[in-house]
Amino acid sequence: MRLSYDPQTDSLYIHLVDRPSADSNEVAQDVVLDFDAAGGIVGIDVQHASQHADITRLLVSRLPFNQLEAA
Repeated sequence: MRLSYDPQTDSLYIHLVDRPSADSNEVAQDVVLDFDAAGGIVGIDVQHASQHADITRLLVSRLPFNQLEAA
């Protein structure tokens, strides 16, 4: 899983898996789910992210990591 934030568009994208999206569905205002060709969810796009969440901090709890990277 990977998080990407674009400050120019204030968009937060949560990459759940490394597969291309084939379809999208806006499930709430400013929240879009991306699906692969088989209908599995591949990512979550949050537009105007700073209005919906505190993007200045990230707290990770009880995740079974093998690797943690910061870029």
